[in-house]
Amino acid sequence: MKLVIIGGTGLIGSKLVTTLREQGHEAVAAAPNTGVNTLTGEGLAQALHGASVVVDVSNSPSFEDTAVMDFFTTSTRNLLNYAAAASVKHYVALSVVGTERIPSSPYLRAKNAQEALITGAGIPYSIVHATQFFEFIARIADEATDGTTVRLPPVLIQPMAADDVAKAVGRIAVGAPLNGTVEVAGPQQFRFDELIRQGLGARNDPREVVVDPHARYFGAELGERSLIPANDARLGEIRFQEWLNQPILLR
Repeated sequence: MKLVIIGGTGLIGSKLVTTLREQGHEAVAAAPNTGVNTLTGEGLAQALHGASVVVDVSNSPSFEDTAVMDFFTTSTRNLLNYAAAASVKHYVALSVVGTERIPSSPYLRAKNAQEALITGAGIPYSIVHATQFFEFIARIADEATDGTTVRLPPVLIQPMAADDVAKAVGRIAVGAPLNGTVEVAGPQQFRFDELIRQGLGARNDPREVVVDPHARYFGAELGERSLIPANDARLGEIRFQEWLNQPILLR
């Protein structure tokens, strides 16, 4: 089976390409550095020729309100048009748990717009809502840093390893289209501040992590359960401490 992975050289995409190839599939890594640009359409027709499945795990280089909306809507419209022309049978997209619950986030508004385009396009589809990745903990902490203090809201979070995300997306991609959404998450829930405190501590990062009920997450106010999935989520296997104990180059 030929699967084209949009964003196939990134964190999730590269892992997904490797996994699918190990399973005997023809997995094509499509990204600007392989000659495929979803914003302009460059290389899409060639990449999608003969493909059964397209998997979009690409991400916007900017989270600024206008830029992130333009990225996801423009690239998704182009992808859907070229996928339809190539008679792609299954369109898979990676999105975020809580997308529909956090409209104050510019990033999640853009992801919601992306999902609306996919569900209305007429191509059989599957949308995978994943929780935050362990690999993004440092970036989350940086975004929440005020001086030498990291301020985080007192909410629940259920993050997962990128390896588990790639495995989950791969299983969906080679299966029948869901024409709906599935949630995937890590095996453990944490308080947001506890998670970041552990992550920074493992790197000997001296910043102090404090709870602040008014702290925002990438511009959004969060409720207690905004970032965690429903009870029927499919859970990954890698626990946070296990991930932290890996050699840094393997993360």
